[in-house]
Amino acid sequence: MALVAGVDTSTQSCKIIVRDAATGADVRSAKTAHPDGTECHPDHWWAAYCEAVTAVGGLDDVAAIAVGGQQHGMVCLDADGEVVRPALLWNDTRSAEAAEQLILELGAGVRADGAKAWAEACGSVLVASLTVTKLRWLKDNEPENAARVAAVCLPHDWLSWRIAGHGPKSQGGDGDLGALCTDRSDASGTGYWSPRDNAYRLDLLELALGHTPVVPRVLGPHESGATTPWGAPIGPGAGDNAAAALGLGLAEGDVSISLGTSGVVSAISPIPMSDPTGLVTGFADATGAFLPLACTLNASRIIDAATRLTGASYDEVAAMALAAPAGAAGVTLVPYFEGERTPNKPHATASIHGLTLRNATPGNLARAFVEGLLCCQADGLDAMVALGLEPSRVFLIGGGAKSPATREIAPSVFGCDVIVPPEGEYVAVGAARQAAWVLAGGDTPPTWPIAGSTVYTGEFEAVVREQYAAVRELTYPNN
Repeated sequence: MALVAGVDTSTQSCKIIVRDAATGADVRSAKTAHPDGTECHPDHWWAAYCEAVTAVGGLDDVAAIAVGGQQHGMVCLDADGEVVRPALLWNDTRSAEAAEQLILELGAGVRADGAKAWAEACGSVLVASLTVTKLRWLKDNEPENAARVAAVCLPHDWLSWRIAGHGPKSQGGDGDLGALCTDRSDASGTGYWSPRDNAYRLDLLELALGHTPVVPRVLGPHESGATTPWGAPIGPGAGDNAAAALGLGLAEGDVSISLGTSGVVSAISPIPMSDPTGLVTGFADATGAFLPLACTLNASRIIDAATRLTGASYDEVAAMALAAPAGAAGVTLVPYFEGERTPNKPHATASIHGLTLRNATPGNLARAFVEGLLCCQADGLDAMVALGLEPSRVFLIGGGAKSPATREIAPSVFGCDVIVPPEGEYVAVGAARQAAWVLAGGDTPPTWPIAGSTVYTGEFEAVVREQYAAVRELTYPNN
């Protein structure tokens, strides 16, 4: 039995799972913590990985390994492979102004033109999460550090590099920057790689940083760019959303809606997508296709708010919501508690509409909160459909999918059956499945069945979406 390992180097932790390469059967796993914050020295990732390797019982029996990781994080190395400064992570917003500057520069001072130009160039209108904006921030705010940058890579690239035995010269490594490798999914989140052209846009990298450092070689979906010290091939890895899609076994037309702190709507598309409005980012996936993605700032915490407002537990909120009628007897929540990104209303707040003396009940409020959560995600899906996506199946994952109300009401809001897979570390599973693909070769990854998925069905309730659409723009429409 050949074994493979998948690593998820996420914002919060390092997770390692070991699976049977042929069947995907779970063998063993371990998890270690990363420091909190929006910046992190990559040495912490390496320490967490080494600790997880020990906790999982070692990896010497693993025939291949791959790493999935948080997208966008800026890892800058000098000529000796030393980390120039702690990495700015995807959730570090200090580069928001830099994003606006770069949009205007590419648009010759006209934001709409710049947004269109960036969308065409790299599939995304710039926001603070993208690596290219962080590089501009570095150039403007830490020019001495910017001048030292000899190579720039992403968290999963850097960890794969270390697993292959490379490292900074001060720690006995070879500092070989030319050995850095990545994959197309993670490269597509940098802002200087084109999913449409499958190539770097080094002119955009230079625009941001002022010079052109070494960038990782972009590997094919099951190409190995290195081996471990014990001789196991290392897969190209993937960004977290692409790795999760691979772990879930998503195929063309499949949609994943992840309800975490934020909401992420992503889909597998056979063609690249670009959206000059910025609602949809046109990333690549880990198989050779594309992964358009829309992100909402508000998701599972909407249900948290419902528990505080009603004074009920999560189970009680779910029961009340399921007992209330579709459309909550006219009560509608626009759930922009933390502002919103889809649509772009950063200064908006949440609002409740349609309350009367007759419908102002805890049950209707609970139902309105669940429907508002789902309608917010449906806006992201609608934005993709407007670009030509033809959804076939919808998968619901994340902490917010644990609620029975969310699961059972979702089909009536999305207008289709909803598949809820069992809880799992799907980024790490996707990385392990990729490692198995590296071993097996061929045009498609090995089939790993997911046991225990539940399909939820229901009739589309047009009233829910109609009520939501009627009041959505009443919430700070100019923000």
